[in-house]
Amino acid sequence: MSILVIGSVALDTVKTPFGKKEEILGGSATFFSLAASFFDKVDIVAVVGEDFPKRYLTMFKKRGIGIDGLTVAKGKTFRWEGRYDYDLNTAHTIATHLNVFSNFNPQILKKLRNPDFLFLANIDPDLQYSVLKQVKRPKVVACDSMNYWIETKRRSLEKLLDKIDIMLLNDAEARQLSGESNLLKAAQLIISFGPKAVIIKRGEYGVLYFSKNTHFIAPAYLLETVYDPTGAGDTFAGGMMGYLARSRILSESNIRKSIIYGSIMASFAVEDFSVNRLLEISRKDLEDRFSAFRRITRF
Repeated sequence: MSILVIGSVALDTVKTPFGKKEEILGGSATFFSLAASFFDKVDIVAVVGEDFPKRYLTMFKKRGIGIDGLTVAKGKTFRWEGRYDYDLNTAHTIATHLNVFSNFNPQILKKLRNPDFLFLANIDPDLQYSVLKQVKRPKVVACDSMNYWIETKRRSLEKLLDKIDIMLLNDAEARQLSGESNLLKAAQLIISFGPKAVIIKRGEYGVLYFSKNTHFIAPAYLLETVYDPTGAGDTFAGGMMGYLARSRILSESNIRKSIIYGSIMASFAVEDFSVNRLLEISRKDLEDRFSAFRRITRF
């Protein structure tokens, strides 16, 4: 099955207690597509500038990621600079330079308008809604957002929520959107806005999944080494949707299994800066860690 992601491809400068890297590959669509590519075909819709390194375009192609929807526009590529303290769950933004991304208005190519799975990464909810109007209804539509859009475009976001299947948020965003401090109540209220399910990402504390009839709790995979959590949430989403696309089963039990695969993908991503770790691992590494995850959570 085909997967389409609309989001950002960026160059990041990241500092953590374990080092600093400048002008490294980042962006929501980047992390999502690399994770999803372990399972199924994925295409990117995004924009970069003329300064975007061609070696990254070559890398996408080698991973089987479609880049026909990746536009190279006149100007500079979107850049983000941030730091993390020892609490790696919290990113501190130092600078954001939208550059060509400030004019991003995704136009979906005709050949990409019939995806089976669609991921609307963190962009303006009005743009996310415009994408939905351009594509034939996918089997699954998942959406991410952030505190800025909740605060400034709440009405647009609520309009979008009525059209999607899965909403992904972190715990602070879930509380902000719902006005509820309790995450169970927060998820129930967000589901009342329209989505079939809500996934609350809690970093090292794992993932909470809520649907109308059930909920599911998955811990994060225990790691000895964490260097850079940037992109972990998008990597999680890519692993989750990639597994669902590959298995073609949308049952409740299989969604739970996809969440574990998403968590495993994210656990690899944070073990190095940028996407470096994702480029090193194989499907066997995923399955080995899945087996280990099963052992440590079984009782």
